[in-house]
Parts: sequence; C-alpha cells; structure tokens
Amino acid sequence: MAEPEFTATGVRIGKRLRSLTRAGQVRIRGGRLELLTSYGSEIDSAPVRAVRASRPWFAPQGRAFADLGGKRYLLTLGERDPAPGEPGPPAARRFIEAVRRATGRTG
Repeated sequence: MAEPEFTATGVRIGKRLRSLTRAGQVRIRGGRLELLTSYGSEIDSAPVRAVRASRPWFAPQGRAFADLGGKRYLLTLGERDPAPGEPGPPAARRFIEAVRRATGRTG
C-alpha cells in the first residue's frame, strides 16, 4: 500500500450545519482525497483532480472547505501546526497546500 501524501486525524467534518464526525480523518493517497469517520468508515471520497480546497473568509484560521464533486464539507483542522511529537491535526493551510500540490495547481 502506498504511503499517504497527506494525513490529518482529529478533524471535525461537517456538511452545512450538520456535524458528521468530531474526530475524523482526512487523507490524500493514490490520487484520491478521503474523508473518514474516527472509526475509519468512509464519509466521502473523490479523485483529487475533482477536489477544490479553500479557506472560508468568514471563519477562523483552522477551517477549510473541501468541495468533492459538488458536495461541500467544512473541515476544522488546527489553527497552527502541532509541535513535533505533539498530538493534533495540522493547520488548515497545510491541507489546502496538499490538495493544490496533488492536483498540480499552484497559488
């Protein structure tokens, strides 16, 4: 199995006003973005080329949108990257950069 290109755990995943999981996982692996529950069940996935990631202008720094084929999810990651050895999800900025790198987009 290939090593994931990006992994974040402890991520709150929501859709509109509904929380789907408070401790989910976000993974980019093998050209796909996967949103998983804390138990590893798939919430949604899509080819990374069909994913758009952005930061909402109205939300705190630790949040990002992930649009998977027309379905928009609000991800609450960390406001800052955790220190080495410290638990916690990476910053939302790192998630957005990882999606852009995986799709070949810049800026």
